Amino acid sequence: MEVGIDSFAATNGLNNKPVAESNMDEMADLLERIVMADHAGLDVFGIGEHHRKEFLDSAPTVILAAAAARTKHIRLSSAVTVLSAADPVRVFQNFATLDIVSRGRAEMVVGRGSFIEAYPLFGYSLQDYDALFIEKLDLLLNIRDHEAVTWKGRFRPALNNIAIYPRPVQDPIPIWLGVGGTPQSFARAGTLGLPLMVAIIGGETHRFRPLVDLYREAGRKAGHSPDKLTVGVHSLGYVAENRQQAVSDYFPGYAETFTRIGKERGWPPVTRAQFDAQTGPTGALLVGGPEEIAEKILRHSEALGGISRITFQMDNAGLSHEKLLKSIELIGKYIVPLVNTD
Repeated sequence: MEVGIDSFAATNGLNNKPVAESNMDEMADLLERIVMADHAGLDVFGIGEHHRKEFLDSAPTVILAAAAARTKHIRLSSAVTVLSAADPVRVFQNFATLDIVSRGRAEMVVGRGSFIEAYPLFGYSLQDYDALFIEKLDLLLNIRDHEAVTWKGRFRPALNNIAIYPRPVQDPIPIWLGVGGTPQSFARAGTLGLPLMVAIIGGETHRFRPLVDLYREAGRKAGHSPDKLTVGVHSLGYVAENRQQAVSDYFPGYAETFTRIGKERGWPPVTRAQFDAQTGPTGALLVGGPEEIAEKILRHSEALGGISRITFQMDNAGLSHEKLLKSIELIGKYIVPLVNTD
């Protein structure tokens, strides 16, 4: 199983530094964490895409390219690219260039995004939420599979036998479909034969099994081989030396972040009881000591019928750079070998 980290390049508004200085320091820290992940033997590092004050990831391929120059082995991915609000031609060109810079280590996870700021920012209507993604995914896959493209849609000027460059090192460059809990998204990924990245940030992981089964069945009906229908899971998590330390470090910032987001989305404030349930044996949060979390990942994999990748998103809880580095080190030293023992 591949193990990795996802980051949204969260900013720290509590450090009392001027914004520019703070942003530079935090970006340097993020790049250091990617280097640490590479040295620790992790398989992949993903950068999200948001267009909000509290994140620095509005241009993820720029961050990934900077990381490519400082790393040797780790795969570099988006987490996710908000394809609905982007031009698929530019998305492909950006990631093809990243693939060249990284000598064949680029991937993209494409989706619609969990926040909506990108839509008005780039002139799109939320009424076209589904249609935008379906059309733009079709164009992106067309570009991936053909050097010269003839294509026509609603939301972008047509292409008439136009070649798109550069071409990536990998043929084809990996494109994962990032999904939440919409059955149509799971079925779409299966029909297209795309690897699936499931964002499970709450609830009980085993409850996603019917949707994963739907993905695999749709892929089978479309004629795709089972080994092509791979499943990854993106989870909130943090690993410390032991469970007590992990919970003590993670809960305060997690509660603050998700209570704040909840005010925007109509969720109730986060409680400690809810958090404890989420960090229990079947809950989605991967917060604890190394052996406990390795066992939980394997349990989740079995519950979902087998997963090929797990990524930790841990910089949403206001943890210090030092604690994040230590967690990455522990994941590489203990989690990676524990989830890959026969």
